[in-house]
Amino acid sequence: MNRVNQEDVIQKTVAFVKEVLSEAEGGHDWWHIYRVWNLSKHIAQTEDVDLLVVELGALLHDIADSKFHKGDEEIGPRKARTFLSSLSVDEEMIVHVENIVSNISFKGGKHAQEFKSRELDVVQDADRLDAMGAIGIARTFNYGGHKGREIYNPEIEPNLNMTKEEYKKSSAPTLNHFYEKLLILKDRMNTNTGKSMAQQRHQFMEQFLDEFYKEWNGEL
Repeated sequence: MNRVNQEDVIQKTVAFVKEVLSEAEGGHDWWHIYRVWNLSKHIAQTEDVDLLVVELGALLHDIADSKFHKGDEEIGPRKARTFLSSLSVDEEMIVHVENIVSNISFKGGKHAQEFKSRELDVVQDADRLDAMGAIGIARTFNYGGHKGREIYNPEIEPNLNMTKEEYKKSSAPTLNHFYEKLLILKDRMNTNTGKSMAQQRHQFMEQFLDEFYKEWNGEL
């Protein structure tokens, strides 16, 4: 695919994603996609990857997040395939993007990732970075509010050994999510760039939690 055609595919994908996610929850809307897309392009600069696969994977990775579709993990890859097929993208690339969409998400517990590629590594790191730091904190509380969850309940401890199904069905207070996912991400990054960027975001979350508990307990 030549450069002109690649740009056309990207722009049509951007328009498609903006339309599909126009009414999405604030932590999983177009702006989440935009940030992951930009982070993916940044990380890809230091990786030997197919940039078009990276960009399409980033743009389509949350086109139909299973948690907003009754747990259906097939709808996202299916939508990605249908759309890319309409643009006459070659089959090998479609399969690769499908696999990125299928395998990118954090699923809790010790769930084994079924597919591996450097392109997935890049997009997965970008998606995980957007779940960390100031943006990650904002997204976490936005989603907790969307689901009507308690901010914090000291009587409900985080579950650090959840199965995939327990993670999907959890309705625990929002603060527990830091321990069940966000603080784990630093050690699950794939690329050197992702690992480096995760350090500062991780430290910011630790500082936030320290401040939160002091305010909760009336110490500040």
